[in-house]
Amino acid sequence: MHSYDEILNAIKTILVEEFECDEALITPDVNLFETLDLDSIDAVDLIVRLQNMTQLKVKAEDFRQIRTLDDVINVILRLMKEQA
Repeated sequence: MHSYDEILNAIKTILVEEFECDEALITPDVNLFETLDLDSIDAVDLIVRLQNMTQLKVKAEDFRQIRTLDDVINVILRLMKEQA
């Protein structure tokens, strides 16, 4: 996973399969909490899954300002760039 689209598709799969989100709602600008109804525990679970998938160390402060799927993808891309 190195591109925006690859990360988007991977997260979309997680949201549909693990969180039972409606795939039709999952776009880059979707609000994870208001539209997809994720709560703080879901957010932590998503972070853990992303860490396992990317082998990146994600810190809580990286996700404090996250609201949309695009925000998540941009954090992952930034962390990947920092580790390169």
